[in-house]
Amino acid sequence: MTPPPDAWRRWDLHPSVLIGLALLGGLYVFWGGFRAPRRKVAAFATAIVVLFVCLNGPLHNLSDRYLFSAHMVQHLVLTLVVAPLLLAGTPGWMLDRLIEPLRRWRLGRTVVRALTRPVPALTLYAVALITWHLPGPYNAALEIHGWHIVEHLVLLATAVLAWWPVASASTLAPRLHYGAQILYLFAFGVPMTVVASMITGAERVLYPFYAAAPRLWDLTPLADQRLGGVIMWVPAALIPLAAFTVVFFRWVAAEADEDAAPVGKPLL
Repeated sequence: MTPPPDAWRRWDLHPSVLIGLALLGGLYVFWGGFRAPRRKVAAFATAIVVLFVCLNGPLHNLSDRYLFSAHMVQHLVLTLVVAPLLLAGTPGWMLDRLIEPLRRWRLGRTVVRALTRPVPALTLYAVALITWHLPGPYNAALEIHGWHIVEHLVLLATAVLAWWPVASASTLAPRLHYGAQILYLFAFGVPMTVVASMITGAERVLYPFYAAAPRLWDLTPLADQRLGGVIMWVPAALIPLAAFTVVFFRWVAAEADEDAAPVGKPLL
């Protein structure tokens, strides 16, 4: 059944999203997240709110029923906003508590190291991003709600891993040194740029689901697709650049503190 053109304005709430957010927030509280500094609690709470807005209501309706470009906004929010906020909002001791049981076994230590190191983490993120935006998997996710949930979970999980080398506070799987973080952030936007260029440069509609969707704002399916590609392209460059700027100034501040420390006296 084709939805009416104005149905996207409704604030529909989805039980799977509400249950997931309740579990995520409940675990944070249960494990003592409120003992973390206020800025971390605020970052985690912001991630929960952004997830709620992103996966319910008008943006979700536009993404699921009408516009490919809206769906790309949703994916960008999940991978470039929610993922780093979740990591920034989770204190190091909580991350260590999650990791510690795995590190009791050699295989677990290997897996943790493999998943949180720059090359494998970025590779997993790139594979997930590219695979889920191929026409076959993408259309399957739109047609089958269960696959759509899997798609979003995979994108969010691999994005968290990709942000780990620059945003993790864990001592068992620590982030990179500032200089290495800057080099890493140069490569971070490459997977999204590859996907965006593939979509923007396509001469035909890649996703039949949106070709048959009701049209809004006189956007043709191909124009909508190209708009979605551009929407991916620009933030893929700007958000890592913003992170690069933050890391650079933190590095400068850390070097200044080190230079100001008395000779022979530890910094901490």
